[in-house]
Amino acid sequence: MTRRRWIADTWNESTASLTGEQAAHLIRVLRAQPGTEYDIVAGDRVWHAVIAGISGDAVRFNLIAEVEADPALPVTLLLSVFKFDRMEWAIEKATELGVERIIPMVARRSEKHLVQSAEKRVERWRRIAREAAQQSRRSDVPQIEDVVPLKTAARQATEAVRLLLAEQERSTTLRHAVEEALRNAGEEMPAIRMAVGPEGGWTAEEEALFDAEGWKAVSLGPRILRAETAAMTATAVVSALLE
Repeated sequence: MTRRRWIADTWNESTASLTGEQAAHLIRVLRAQPGTEYDIVAGDRVWHAVIAGISGDAVRFNLIAEVEADPALPVTLLLSVFKFDRMEWAIEKATELGVERIIPMVARRSEKHLVQSAEKRVERWRRIAREAAQQSRRSDVPQIEDVVPLKTAARQATEAVRLLLAEQERSTTLRHAVEEALRNAGEEMPAIRMAVGPEGGWTAEEEALFDAEGWKAVSLGPRILRAETAAMTATAVVSALLE
């Protein structure tokens, strides 16, 4: 039987603890008792664990044996800020699909009122990623970085293959670009960075900046997709090719 998985708030070499909302759910909703077994993610490792004690709003586990766990995919998703409900959905699905990092960024066509509120949303996005990681039985939680300007994100030094989802690109598909990266990487798994634009797409100046920084424009096909659809579709394509 598959054991439910939780992500520890604190841990050491032999024990781990849940606090806050996770512990409250475990205590009040699931009515867990000492002796109940679960899987616990502690850092980047997964353990078969048993509840050792419940005290107030904290649940302490003894770690019994390490469980084999799949690592995150070496994929960083750069998401231009767009409508929050759709962006939250994109973050949730990208987490389920295994991305390692998500960078929210401000593009020229990001709506101003959303940009003004975006920094206050980061903790909520991190919580959504954490819950999605737990639901999908990941062995880690993707890093959700603070909101940055597009120029900063585009110019970050990295060895990763950098792919720009661009509506006007038709000759190079995302699949072709990733397959080429896999061939060039040989036995290694290539790191991938993908940038998704806001509703309305990139400006000509932004496309020129990405090009100057070594990004390759790629296509998801002839149809115009919403930002969240493009993010999920691109992540699913890359995930399928890398795994």
